[in-house]
Amino acid sequence: MNFVMKVQRIGRISIESASRVFTLALFLFAFPVGFTQGQSMFRGDPAHSGVYTGQGPRQFHRVKWKFATGNRIMSSPVIENKRIYFGSDDGNVYAIDAETGRQIWKRSTKGPVPSTPAVAGGIVYVTSYDGNFYAFNAETGALKWKFATEGERRFEAKGLHGMQPKNQTIADPFDIYLSSPVVADGAVYFGSGDSNLYALDAATGDLRWKFKTGDVVHASPAFVNGVVFVGSWDSYFYAVDAKTGKEKWRFHGGEDPLVHNQVGFQSSPAVIEGTVYTGCRDAQVYALDAATGKEKWRFDNALSWVNTSPAVTQGKVFFATSDSSLYHMVDAFTGKSLVRQQGKAYMFSSPAIAGDIAFIGVLNGTLEARDANTGELLWDYQTDASKQNKGWVLTADRRFNQPLLFFDNWGEAPILAEDQQVSVGSIFSSPLVANGVVYFGSTDGFLYALE
Repeated sequence: MNFVMKVQRIGRISIESASRVFTLALFLFAFPVGFTQGQSMFRGDPAHSGVYTGQGPRQFHRVKWKFATGNRIMSSPVIENKRIYFGSDDGNVYAIDAETGRQIWKRSTKGPVPSTPAVAGGIVYVTSYDGNFYAFNAETGALKWKFATEGERRFEAKGLHGMQPKNQTIADPFDIYLSSPVVADGAVYFGSGDSNLYALDAATGDLRWKFKTGDVVHASPAFVNGVVFVGSWDSYFYAVDAKTGKEKWRFHGGEDPLVHNQVGFQSSPAVIEGTVYTGCRDAQVYALDAATGKEKWRFDNALSWVNTSPAVTQGKVFFATSDSSLYHMVDAFTGKSLVRQQGKAYMFSSPAIAGDIAFIGVLNGTLEARDANTGELLWDYQTDASKQNKGWVLTADRRFNQPLLFFDNWGEAPILAEDQQVSVGSIFSSPLVANGVVYFGSTDGFLYALE
């Protein structure tokens, strides 16, 4: 988001329409039975499809429970053996009972944990801003091992987003996630602020290899057919051999040497049937050939970032934008627009598809449930902090009060504006849907369970 041009960019999207919708039969042919069964890592499975088993609630009934932590929750929850696992910016990793919201254990790291855990083989894997990668016993929370990276940091640049002074190196306030691990074939893979993609032995934490990129890697890698796919803030997207750590191909996204606004992969990929789908801060959604990296199509979002990780099912790609606050469905084979719905505020949360419903978090403190075929809003839930709206951060229709928040681009003003934005219980966390319940975290410090 360019702080200077934020207001002017909203509503500048113009896209094509198309009517082709694929049948369920094609879906079953393209995606083998059992493909979407996993719910124990970011986006549901190693391919990051964003598709969950069962049906989510088509109507909102109640808050089943909410669980308080000591700081904002950017991490997305995962579930394994009726336990919810997630991280909090209070520096802790939590395990709580999925039915009651009762804490089973929590373990401290020495930094915020805006990373989504992965659970495999009785171990919880997660990254922390203290620069360590942790493996905890899933039952007890006991530390099994930890691995020290070369250190964490946020993406930074001089004159970032047009902020002043232009010769000052500024850390990006919207680089808010850490890479979430993926576990496959006895290894765990994750990115780091030290610019590396790591592969560790899942049992011991021993380093198998590390792959150097040109900048921070906070996107979450996907794993399919022995290949790890991930984007970097260097604006390249990489395919790396999972056994050797050798590059198979790379794809170059947009560059922005002036204010470094339209640059970098913050979105995590979904890899479905030989195609990699990923968003980029250059305002594009890309479909790349998984074998070669060749571009199949791109969808232009008129300067608006795509930080959400796409969900892909039934021949459709689901994603949303930041500045323009648009919810999209496009044809997975052609990139042609199928549905375009105007939202009220920026979306960094990634859509979760459960049955015929898509769930997504919004930075105005609202969880939305939309029809997965039409995009129609079925219901929404507003956090208490959003309802309270301290400091008039939101307008009456729950849009951000731009003139009040972004009155200046000098010094600390944009950083303070971002802090005010997230004070309304913003939902950066991507929803988890399990057994008819929707779980998500909020910047108000609560993990919610809705049914």
